[in-house]
Amino acid sequence: MTRIFSGVQEIDYPIIDSDAHVNEPPDLWVANAPARLKDRVPKVIRGDNGDSWSYNEGASTEPVSLYAAAGRNWLEYDQEGKTYDELRRGSWEPKARVQDMDIDGIYAAVVYPGVTLRGAKTYGDEPELQKFCVRTYNEWVLDFGRQTGGRVIPQAVIPTTGVDDALAELTWAVDSGHRGVVISRMPNGDFDPQPDDDRFWAMAQEADVPVGIHIGSFVRPNPNREWTGGTDVTKPAFLALAAEKVAGTETIPVCTEFLFSGLFEKFPRLKVLLVEAGIGWIPGVLEQCDDIFLRYRWFTGAVDRMQRMPSETFHRNFYSTFLKDKVGLDLRHHLNIDNIMWSTDYPHSVTDWPNSRINIERFFRGLPSDEVKKMLHTNAKNLYRLDHIPDTVAELDVAV
Repeated sequence: MTRIFSGVQEIDYPIIDSDAHVNEPPDLWVANAPARLKDRVPKVIRGDNGDSWSYNEGASTEPVSLYAAAGRNWLEYDQEGKTYDELRRGSWEPKARVQDMDIDGIYAAVVYPGVTLRGAKTYGDEPELQKFCVRTYNEWVLDFGRQTGGRVIPQAVIPTTGVDDALAELTWAVDSGHRGVVISRMPNGDFDPQPDDDRFWAMAQEADVPVGIHIGSFVRPNPNREWTGGTDVTKPAFLALAAEKVAGTETIPVCTEFLFSGLFEKFPRLKVLLVEAGIGWIPGVLEQCDDIFLRYRWFTGAVDRMQRMPSETFHRNFYSTFLKDKVGLDLRHHLNIDNIMWSTDYPHSVTDWPNSRINIERFFRGLPSDEVKKMLHTNAKNLYRLDHIPDTVAELDVAV
């Protein structure tokens, strides 16, 4: 008889958060930069409206407020007005991070960047500057994870300065112990694939390293869907764009382009992860992809590069994370239940820290317990090869 999930009291395994974040220390790049780059690297600027990151040699700024909203009441949310002194130190301090995870009932967390969430181009296009910033972050976050005893699993950022640099960073990341990477462009540095990209994909497949695509990063320019209102968040477009992102609208284009590219015929074991885009949109999109493929495959030449239906490829090669997605969970059997994973997004503004266990009960109660375990533990453990994380709480060295 199928056991039905009734609440968190029955969870006897370590919960793995499949999408969380760090906020880089304010002096990360300035403190480590050589003299010739020190004035060009990202830095925190404090003003009357709080702290903001200045990056791309000062061409862009980003307030820190909503990037570290964990623990704040929704009534306290604002686009700006906060300083690092007011943020939870678990954003950038390993010991404090473990404490916050314990408070939330989370044992392990896969983490993505803060200021570089939009990708390596955030640092700028000049190769020396970008590669320095990428490696500095990747080294720092890897050490961050080690200081948590392997409870934080960092994802390495891949530069956008060409295939050689992308492949070099992937190789370094794998050799250094990163369990996954995150891209914001094709390995060649642009949105469109090139034959030389295959060197990168071959390495990712051989190393069994998932390649993540996070919302807000791999997005083709679209002036009609970009936020241009600055700090004037009263405009309806701010809410619209925020809702669209977590509903998959930024991810659908890159997902479908990957599916129709023929990439997975050449690299059938390549793993691509769609991060923070939810799962409710996936069944409908795949249904339409299959129909279009069958209708248009002949005159478009797709029949020559694709031997599988798009939906088959997706279920085999793609993984997805979600936060609060009741519709997606209702449609979970139209997905590959082994490839979807729950997350918190700590410490960003859509996290419900320290109430993640309430969300788990809210969204998972009534589902088969074995399926809940897959989404909270097993799928992430298998994807990232987290053999150091046991399958039961009783086996942990520390209590969750």
